[in-house]
Amino acid sequence: MSMPIALSIAGSDSSGGAGIQADLKTFAAHQVYGASVIVALTAQNTTAVTAIHPVPADFVAAQIDAVFDDLAVDAVKIGMLATAELIETVADGLERHNAKNIVLDPVMIAASGGRLLQEDAIEALKRRLLPLCTIVTPNLPEAAALLGTAMAETEDAAAEQAQALLALGPANVLVKGGHGTGDDSVDILIGRDGRRERLVAPRIATQNTHGTGCTLSSAIASGLAHGIALNEAVALAKRYISAAIGASDAVKVGRGHGPVHHFHHWWDRPDGSKP
Repeated sequence: MSMPIALSIAGSDSSGGAGIQADLKTFAAHQVYGASVIVALTAQNTTAVTAIHPVPADFVAAQIDAVFDDLAVDAVKIGMLATAELIETVADGLERHNAKNIVLDPVMIAASGGRLLQEDAIEALKRRLLPLCTIVTPNLPEAAALLGTAMAETEDAAAEQAQALLALGPANVLVKGGHGTGDDSVDILIGRDGRRERLVAPRIATQNTHGTGCTLSSAIASGLAHGIALNEAVALAKRYISAAIGASDAVKVGRGHGPVHHFHHWWDRPDGSKP
């Protein structure tokens, strides 16, 4: 039996809650085989990012070539890319291998507040990567940063920013409402085919939000790797991340913004009940 294969191109999180580590956990939770290209090493935990070491661009290119030369990659998730040079390298590699089902999570700031993308890399991200993407999944601050504008404070404003990002080349844009206010977290999905959908989940009161963006985008990539239609893959991923956040208090990792519970649907609580 062949297993769907998804590739994560991202940074390594030494605390295991975000980045490559979160992506591989999410792939496994969705019964997808996960491969990885590491573009940066980080020294971080749930409270802070204390150091970032970008991987040399030629070695990133070698990793991309090694994976695509052997594995039949069904979907690609892109996360932290750190520098403009690495963005150019990744874009070149994806074009070289005709990669499909590309999901970009434009990671800029960690949940703990650490900057993960250099300021001068934003234009490279917009110019080289967005046009290659099946879907790009910014949160509200990231959407504003990509457009050089203020963060959207209403659903209509978020939809307008999604439309503006769509004009930069991706096939679909999902603007995530986790940084918004109100009882519900509302995401807006807009596609070049005219699709506009509103995805709603109750807002969950927890500080365990480390790796939520990584996890959602990897869940979308998992669905695409399985051959699921994009709108359904996004809806399934939204339900998965909402449940993973809801079960996160059962994990209790670290003193700061802890991780979500990637395997909430498999693990029992200590009392034997399901999260």
